[in-house]
Amino acid sequence: MDPGDAVVRKLVTFGRILREAGIEVGPGRIQDALRALDRIDLRRRDEVYAALACTLVARRDDLEVFDRAFRAWFERDPTRSQGRPPDLGIGVDERPQPPAAASRPGGDQEDTEPDEDQEEPDVLAAYSADERLRERDFSTLSRTELLRLRRLMDRLVRVLPTRPSRRLEVASDGAVIAPRETLRRAMRREGEAVERAFRRPKRVERRVVFLCDVSGSMEPYSRALVLFLQAAVAAGRKVEAFTFGTRLTRLTPYLGGYDPQASLERASRAVPDWAGGTRIGDALKAFNDVYGRRGLTRGSVVVIVSDGWERGDVTTLRDEMARLRRRCHTIIWVNPLKGTEGYEPLAAGMAAALPYVDVFLPGHNLVALEALADALRAAGGRRSEVRPATLRRAA
Repeated sequence: MDPGDAVVRKLVTFGRILREAGIEVGPGRIQDALRALDRIDLRRRDEVYAALACTLVARRDDLEVFDRAFRAWFERDPTRSQGRPPDLGIGVDERPQPPAAASRPGGDQEDTEPDEDQEEPDVLAAYSADERLRERDFSTLSRTELLRLRRLMDRLVRVLPTRPSRRLEVASDGAVIAPRETLRRAMRREGEAVERAFRRPKRVERRVVFLCDVSGSMEPYSRALVLFLQAAVAAGRKVEAFTFGTRLTRLTPYLGGYDPQASLERASRAVPDWAGGTRIGDALKAFNDVYGRRGLTRGSVVVIVSDGWERGDVTTLRDEMARLRRRCHTIIWVNPLKGTEGYEPLAAGMAAALPYVDVFLPGHNLVALEALADALRAAGGRRSEVRPATLRRAA
């Protein structure tokens, strides 16, 4: 076997280890690391360490995680299974759990039973834990916390946006007289139409389409956001879910059902470009060409979840956003980076897409997703009512 192939294989596997540890490592950084390794002496540990740290780590906080992963993989070389599907944040949590509280030595059986004074603090502690989980950043959550967060997401997607239908229904606040119901009520009063019935347009669910970025830069947040997609698909009949990185993937058939863990296991096998590159414009073009022509976006609320980092042509992104804007009812853009203090949409992809966005929201924790749920419920009205004044001026 060519020694160069062994280096590439070892580096790619090391990139998977870093991604599972929470470090954003995509194909671009792997290529930069390979170029750096070509210019150093691979027999010197300090040069290899420095080359990989400079090319694979972008934040100072990730250096400690990188150091532990480097020593575990390159110096002790543990065996790892190959060909596993992408990790979407499911399964058994590998983090150590706190030990159970031990009984006091010499204590009686009565001392180990909780009394009434201890019940109320336990309830308050559970409530406080959920409250802290609502405000925690998605990138800091463990697998167990992500699955617990999935249960909290169920209540966010119970009410989806609605629109007025051409069909009418009997209602007390209607404006159109309902002849059949009025005559039926008159028959109860010897033919006198004393009580009249009215009708109004029936409210039906408006279609919601989610487009979630699963590229390397979005990986710390993609796990939690895919959980939100699974909750939305399981709650509504008119919900479509897609992921994109270097290609577009329809996830709706895999996210249905009442078992979120089984759904995510099916979805993990269907995403071929997890933690890869980002080509938002090409993904939107594929979506508009295939699904837009089928009428999927007509009158729909489109939710795009991405940090706006575009590796492709920004002009394509701008043209496809304008094309999508003409067909759908509302565009909501969710950017996890918007939750950081002092954030400004300076990335080329984000700046090109923002003029066509109706609502621009953060997506870094559960509180931000609650704001997204409120925006979805408000998207049932007219477009002029949904689009904020700041975004109207930007357009």
